[in-house]
Amino acid sequence: MRIMNISDSAYKEIEKMIGSEESVVGIDAKKTHVMIIHLLQEIMDKLDHLEERIDDLDD
Repeated sequence: MRIMNISDSAYKEIEKMIGSEESVVGIDAKKTHVMIIHLLQEIMDKLDHLEERIDDLDD
């Protein structure tokens, strides 16, 4: 059971990107963490942009 609402095709695509036959747990932990950090940075950048826009409206 997956907690996130994600399509099967998107799930399989992500699974292919982070999968590793060499890892005991089946994923490349370093690659997975890099992807997560990158996506979090994108979210933070978008949030910063939205906050700037809100601040401009308040002026």
